[in-house]
Amino acid sequence: MTESIDNIQRYLIENPDAMPSQIATMLNVTEWQVVSMLPQEQVTLLPLLEKDSLLASLPEWGPMTTIIAVSGSVFEFKGPFPKGKYAHGYYNLITKVDGLHGHLKLDNVSAIALISKPFRGNESHSINFFGDQGEMIFKVYLGRDRQRVLLADQVVRFKALKARVSSTA
Repeated sequence: MTESIDNIQRYLIENPDAMPSQIATMLNVTEWQVVSMLPQEQVTLLPLLEKDSLLASLPEWGPMTTIIAVSGSVFEFKGPFPKGKYAHGYYNLITKVDGLHGHLKLDNVSAIALISKPFRGNESHSINFFGDQGEMIFKVYLGRDRQRVLLADQVVRFKALKARVSSTA
């Protein structure tokens, strides 16, 4: 384990622009192991007790990018994160028109990380949901306009959430 920690720390120093998922693949560790080693200014953990209020607020944020990676394949949905409600053991995403929908097994979420890490030289912020084996369940990136600039109101919301969580930690 110590060897993995040392390898992650060294890789982060030598490759500051690498994304956690890339590092995890390169070093054969979980994405959670990498995220937990990011510099403090890049990651804030959201208490799990706040996941319901977070998910209830996300539809108000506007268009975002939701990413799900499975067995090397990456699925992306661009649009508002849908509203949801609990039923039959799942948080069911409700979409009345075309869009992201599905069923989240939130009991399997072991950590939620608010990550602010540049991506390809650009400011980037995401909300990352991890499973109990350190795997990424899904992540939601803040939206961008047609010029690829982050949506300012989402950045304000994200930074306020991080600041609030950090002040209570």
